[in-house]
Amino acid sequence: MSEVGVRELKNRLSRYLKRAQAGEEIIVTDHGRTVARLVPAMEPEIREALRPLLRDGHIRWAGGKPHGVGQPSKMRGRNLSELIIEDRR
Repeated sequence: MSEVGVRELKNRLSRYLKRAQAGEEIIVTDHGRTVARLVPAMEPEIREALRPLLRDGHIRWAGGKPHGVGQPSKMRGRNLSELIIEDRR
């Protein structure tokens, strides 16, 4: 855990965000008085919740951001917006 002043945090925000993302807790001070804590987002809890699924092979994760669906799904017939408009009539 480290401390940083508001001005230093403002000037080097990206550096401190990377440190927090890596798991470090950073105390933010203003004139020597603690005003905030910069902590990692809920990622550790999410990882723990997903660990059984990863272990059992139900999901895979390479550690990066999801890429989304490769091909959009194809629909037959009218599209969803047409069905909603018809339902509203």
